[in-house]
Parts: sequence; C-alpha cells; structure tokens
Amino acid sequence: MAKILVTGGMGFIGSHTVVELVNSGYEPVIVDDLSNSDPKILDQLAKIIGYKPTFYKLDLCDENGVYQLAEKEPDITGIIHFAASKAVGESVQHPLKYYRNNFFSLLNVLNAYKGKPVNFVFSSSCTVYGQPDVLPVTEDAPVKPAESPYGNTKQIAEEMLVDMQKAGSRYKVIALRYFNPVGAHSSALIGELPIGIPQNLVPFITQTAIGKREKITVFGDDYNTPDGSCIRDYIHVVDLAKAHVAALRLMENGSFTGYDVFNLGTGKGSTVLEVIRAFENSTGEKLNYVIGPRREGDIEKVWGDVTKSKNVLKWQTELDLDTMMQSAWEWEKYIAANPLN
Repeated sequence: MAKILVTGGMGFIGSHTVVELVNSGYEPVIVDDLSNSDPKILDQLAKIIGYKPTFYKLDLCDENGVYQLAEKEPDITGIIHFAASKAVGESVQHPLKYYRNNFFSLLNVLNAYKGKPVNFVFSSSCTVYGQPDVLPVTEDAPVKPAESPYGNTKQIAEEMLVDMQKAGSRYKVIALRYFNPVGAHSSALIGELPIGIPQNLVPFITQTAIGKREKITVFGDDYNTPDGSCIRDYIHVVDLAKAHVAALRLMENGSFTGYDVFNLGTGKGSTVLEVIRAFENSTGEKLNYVIGPRREGDIEKVWGDVTKSKNVLKWQTELDLDTMMQSAWEWEKYIAANPLN
C-alpha cells in the first residue's frame, strides 16, 4: 500500500481523510501536535478502520523534528498537508501566531521530502478569493487582497507552491480550496472537536443545542443577502475527505504534471440563518440565537463553481445540508456521553 503522510491528521478534516484513505487502499501515517485535537481520536479511528494508524506527535514548526520524521518514514509517496491554524476571527486577533504556524510547518515538510517524487495535496481555502466580483466563483477568479491573516497565509502558501514548481521541483501539487466543511462521520465516532470556544458556526450550533453554550450570535443581519446574514458554501466533511483521495489518484496518473487548484464545495450557498433553520428542522432541536454586529474579517457571501472538480477530479458532493446538520448533532451527542477532552 502507498504510504501517505497526513499532517494534522488527528483534526477534523484530517481524521475523516484518514478513514477515506484506508477505504481506498492507502496506508496513512499521521503527524499532529495535538494543539487542536485529542489523542483519543486515534482510538476512535481504530474503531472505524480496524487498527491504529501510525502516529507521531510532533510540532511541524520544529525543523529538526520534521527531518527526523522524514528519516523514519522515507517511503512516503504522498503528503496531505492539513496542519495549520485555521480560524478567521482568531487570526485577526493573533496574526503572528498564524504566520508562524502556517508557514514554518509547510516549509519544513516541503524541505524534509525535497528531491523525492511526492504527490502533495495542500489544504487551501476559498478565503483566497476574498469577496468575489462574480458568483459562483471559479478557480480562474482573481486572488484578492486577503480579508484576514488566515486567508493571507493560504494565498502566500499557494504562491510558495507555484514558485517551487517553477524552480523544477519533483513534487506534484494540488491545492484544494475548501469552502465550509461541517458534519461528522456516519458512525458518530469522529467529528469536529474544537478546544475551548468554537470558532466555527456548526459546532457552536451543536454546543448550544446540547446546553454547553448559552446562545449563538449571528454576526450581522444587514448584509446584501436574502435574510441579511452571511452566505457560505457548506460541504459535508466526508465528501471533502473523499476529494483528497481523488486528488492523489489524479496525481498518480502519468498525464498530470506540476500544479493545479480545485474548488471543493457543493456549488450553492446557504445563509447563517438558513443553516440554523436546517439544524432545527433536521434534529427537532430549537436554538437560542441573537443577532450581533458584523465580525471583522468576514466576507459577505461566497460559494463556488465546482465544474472543474467534477470534470477533472471526477469528484462531487453527495450529502446535503440536512445530513450535515444531523450528523454533526449525532457527534455532539456522542461526545457529551463519551467525553474526549
């Protein structure tokens, strides 16, 4: 089996991708510093895939540690790089943390396997588009000045990867521009597990529904959208995970060379208030929410054109918003009964 290094593989998207890698015949090797995940996720993964995958606890900003990892795992044929700080609001408050974590980790991993023929999947973001002029946004849309330090790290990282390709790297690279991943595995054994106060909408919804949070604040109801709240393209995390396998398959094809980017979303947008209603409708739980002021760093509306992903990656989403909400709720109930952190 081909060995795939999954950085940040104990996190929300990473853990789901580990499952899909195993389902597709790959051998995942996980590295994670556990700064935003829990060591018990390894046991949860074992319940789903039938064994504990190889795991290294390591801060990828530790250059020597990353080189030692590459010496222990020389047979890596693919790398899926999730490891990064990832919250828009937090990045505005703590920009230097984001620049350090997101750049040093990427550079160290790239340098450690430099010179080897490696298929590299980069976890990018639709934030690179800023507020697009045209919706839905395609991969050819201009990359605008970032609205947040988080978005800026994704833009610069993509530029680094392009420059690396121009310099004749042996890496093949695909950058996957995510829209908004939500939901959880159908087993309810893994899901989004924020440490502290959630930075994203759906875990705040589920924690409010179960009583861990008093209320949800909707940041703004005066945007130019149908109900005044921001619009995002929400995608089920299992669909998202499968796209990473599709990216590896594409790079394994001899016809793929160099570098490419793909949007990963459903191709349609939902407002924050629509997501709240979808949760209430799919679970029967009523939510306590209030309208607050706009949040710095947020863009008004964005959703993706996913035609290229369908045609080239041979991938598209299968799970709808109700399924996203229901699975997230099942996961919240599971961890309430079986605390992991």
